[in-house]
Amino acid sequence: MSRLLDGVQPPELKLMPRAARLTVTVLVALAGACESRKPPASATSAAPTLAAAVASPGAAPTPAPVASAEPSALAVPAPAAAKGETKGPPCNVALLGDSLTDYGSHGGGYVHYLEERCPQSHFLNLAKGGAMVNQIRRRFEETLASRPRGSFSHVIVFGGVNDLYSDETAGRTTTKIEADLTALYAGARALGARVIAITVAPWGGFTRYFTPHRADTTRELNAWILGQASDGSVDVAVDAHGLLSCGDPDRLCERYERAHSDGLHFGQPGHLALGALLYEREFHACP
Repeated sequence: MSRLLDGVQPPELKLMPRAARLTVTVLVALAGACESRKPPASATSAAPTLAAAVASPGAAPTPAPVASAEPSALAVPAPAAAKGETKGPPCNVALLGDSLTDYGSHGGGYVHYLEERCPQSHFLNLAKGGAMVNQIRRRFEETLASRPRGSFSHVIVFGGVNDLYSDETAGRTTTKIEADLTALYAGARALGARVIAITVAPWGGFTRYFTPHRADTTRELNAWILGQASDGSVDVAVDAHGLLSCGDPDRLCERYERAHSDGLHFGQPGHLALGALLYEREFHACP
């Protein structure tokens, strides 16, 4: 090839017709020009291969996050850990409640928050949509009461709203609700678990059933639940009612309601707020 580019033709090329010799000469010249534009071998070897880019976590750019209609639990940073705080062993948590905790009823967002923050821990969700506290108690007795002591590090109890608006149809008075909750707390403590009690969340927007009398019984029950921490019946009492209300203390904050809200079931922002409070108050040490 270099002999052609230098103007020296080999004997075999001289035997070709003139037109053919001209075509070959042009093609070879173009090939030489392409060859001259190739980068040096060292520059080619320095460029990362596709395999290397895949193998190296930092080689490929991070894709932009996809917008979501509802905030993700991962979008909210966990509360800062206390200085010098160390994580303990994985936690084993049982959850008892109603539709606000039941995955099958589109609840349990606050549980997902805890699962994301405590990935080595285990969360057993036994909540059932529509359950009253006497039914939650029965579920506990059927599923957890016979477990060996130490099977669970924590038991979360979050219920009562279905009882409060069933006072006339099912005769669910605050006295009966408190008796069933007392049995639940004692049963969880008998398992050797730390007991986390959550107050009834604001439900005044559930206008089909909410009445001034039921507003009073809700406040009465919540005051009783909060008082269980001071007398040692529970380890931690979390005030979901105070957390999720603003302005009108009986109603959910607008920012915590979900789309097409019924005034009782709060949306993902409310679940994130409740999950963050539970994490800060109790589960920050769970890995």
